[in-house]
Amino acid sequence: MFFLNNYYYYIIIGLQIICVVHCLRKGTQTMWIWLIIFLPLIGCIAYIIMEILNRNSIQQVQSGMGNIIYAAGKIKKLEKQLEFSDTFNNRIMLADAYLSAGYTEKAIQLYETSLTGAFKDNEHVLIQLVTAYYEVQRYNDAIKAAKKVYNNPAFHTHGHVLYAMALDKIGEADLAEKEFNTMKGRYSYFEARYQYGLFLINKNRVGEAQKIFNDIVNEFSYLSSFEKRNNRVWYNNAKQELRKINSPATVN
Repeated sequence: MFFLNNYYYYIIIGLQIICVVHCLRKGTQTMWIWLIIFLPLIGCIAYIIMEILNRNSIQQVQSGMGNIIYAAGKIKKLEKQLEFSDTFNNRIMLADAYLSAGYTEKAIQLYETSLTGAFKDNEHVLIQLVTAYYEVQRYNDAIKAAKKVYNNPAFHTHGHVLYAMALDKIGEADLAEKEFNTMKGRYSYFEARYQYGLFLINKNRVGEAQKIFNDIVNEFSYLSSFEKRNNRVWYNNAKQELRKINSPATVN
């Protein structure tokens, strides 16, 4: 209990997430994942030393650790704040912190129990629930929440993308594609277009997907510095998908 009270639990979970994600992205051995899961502290330390630490990545690890510690402290503070005063705002601030830190089930519980009375159709909560439900594969619930906030401008970002993806997950491919097609435009909607490309690949429409990925890559250099920071992940992912499509194994 002493270590739990001093954020040990949150820090270890955060370390595991960092190491497993890094392991999957780098394609390192599966044995590392088992070591990280079953021997959390020892496994994470060993993985960081052997696979992550180098001159270019030390700052990234330090930043990640700082974020984990900050998030743990923020969650503890918000938990105490809610214990002292159980208000709608305090509940949602804690739920948002849980969702950001990866404690999705805890976030869902708080969001769902907060949708009562004057707040039963609260748009912020419903938009957050679209993300939370999708993360735990409750696709029908994600769709129901999305429909309630479909006309809210704040929904038409990440939430709208998840709505289209959730439709595909339940077998509504035509409806999913219709939603993807509403999120088009040069120099914009990079996340939606990237996910649409993956959707097309899964439907064996590789040529159409290739065009979308090429457009993303070609448009990236024309973005502002701010836009590049926000969309670099989709640019990098699009390049990776193009490499897969153009690889000899794919061509054959």
